[in-house]
Amino acid sequence: MSALSYRRVGHKGADLIAPGNTLASFDAALAAGVDMVEFDVLRAPDGRLVLAHDLRAAQGPGVITLEEGLDHLVTDAYAGIELDVDLKRAGYEREVLDALRSRGLIERTLVSTMEEESLPVVRELEPAVRLGWSVPKMKRNPLSHPLTRPFALIGAYELRRRIAKRVAARLRAGEIDAVMAHYAVVDRRLVRVVEEAGGELYVWTVDDPARIARLERLGVTGIISNDPRLFSG
Repeated sequence: MSALSYRRVGHKGADLIAPGNTLASFDAALAAGVDMVEFDVLRAPDGRLVLAHDLRAAQGPGVITLEEGLDHLVTDAYAGIELDVDLKRAGYEREVLDALRSRGLIERTLVSTMEEESLPVVRELEPAVRLGWSVPKMKRNPLSHPLTRPFALIGAYELRRRIAKRVAARLRAGEIDAVMAHYAVVDRRLVRVVEEAGGELYVWTVDDPARIARLERLGVTGIISNDPRLFSG
């Protein structure tokens, strides 16, 4: 654990240092001093579970299987490093949990997903694993394009209110343990309701030092970044 007040999480390992969801990216995140490595799991068209964010990446050069990734992350070099296993689709929860369980990684892992149908499946199959709900569900980030950014910012205000209510209910019901939230929907209210409900709040994906500092002041549990070199302390 870092000396900072939040957990430093490397997105896809360290996607701005080395191509994400690869062993090199995980090693770069480790060298940068992360507390947790986040990576994506997707079923490729050939049926394998691979570390990839989307189907194009799942069929690209250098893609590695879930087993290859976990075998690397279970080595002594990664002792004490937590894992955030992000399920990109529903339907292969059992296989992922079996792979984690067989390597003794359940206690070190937080399984996260935007797929609401996966949440009760993971909870039933492995109650001991921490479970995170990623919000809001979106395929593309409207904040990343100058034409859609103004409208996205306006919509974020109402979205924050709805999300705070829904995540609080799920946390109190024991359906999830953590909330993985896009930085645009994170405010003092969300931090407060998650804390009051006994949950954790991780914020994605933050590559701006000023935003990292603001989120630390808000008191979030963890910050997910493509470039973990931006974390200080």
